[in-house]
Amino acid sequence: MSNASRFQFIKSQHVPTLTVLHAAIEDFSYDRHAHEEYAFGVTLAGRQDFFSGGRFHRSSPGNVILFNPEQVHDGEPGGEHALDYLMVYVHPEQVNAQFAEVLGHEKMASFRSDSTLIQDAQLRSAILELARLVTSHAGSCIDQENALYQVIERTVQLGGVSQPNQVLTRPDALLGLAKAYIHAHLDRDISLDDISQAAHISKYHFLRLFRQQYGITPHQYVINCRINAARAALDVGTSLTEVALRYGFADLSHFNRRFKRIYGMTPHQYQRDIAR
Repeated sequence: MSNASRFQFIKSQHVPTLTVLHAAIEDFSYDRHAHEEYAFGVTLAGRQDFFSGGRFHRSSPGNVILFNPEQVHDGEPGGEHALDYLMVYVHPEQVNAQFAEVLGHEKMASFRSDSTLIQDAQLRSAILELARLVTSHAGSCIDQENALYQVIERTVQLGGVSQPNQVLTRPDALLGLAKAYIHAHLDRDISLDDISQAAHISKYHFLRLFRQQYGITPHQYVINCRINAARAALDVGTSLTEVALRYGFADLSHFNRRFKRIYGMTPHQYQRDIAR
């Protein structure tokens, strides 16, 4: 990757877990990965090509991209022009109550949008206004909270699935056990045998089922979870060396390579950005 691609993360000074990414990309492509947060994006210039939900998408300027938590995706510039886009990330714990309020549900486990690539001027404007408030360090806490609420409200109006009492299929339940085991043991040297035994299915059936369900291998998922956990540790100022060792990376060089494939920058650059 040359200096032609630029990435900047800006954390809200008022709303916990609210972060904006502004990226300008010419020669970079993301590995397939998933975030723990909701991600609301707007393509500003160029074309944004990505895979998600079992299909490929092409986002032209003005389109909205919406990823639900743990929705696997990748991304790269498409066409002849550089890609410029904004993405707003916010953790489900920060917005579940807002989703529930808009839907009129007092108790709701989660909300998932029906659509990934959206053409809607109202939602686009709401995302851009929220991103502006965060990136310019403008407005008070209530200003940013209100802007976030506008994004949530319009997202619900455009359609989705609320899950107050989700009934899981047997494969979903078994893979849920596997994912829970992975999250509980990110700081350990876990094996496929360990994970498949936690899910109570054979290793090879587990491999096929996991990839079919999520679009990535268990190994990719483990690395992705470790990178996301590492990012959370960087957010609170943990040293790079401590984070790398805690989450099973051989050394800082290995940590740098893995982190960069998902976030477009090194852990040091990321920690420097969010400290501003």
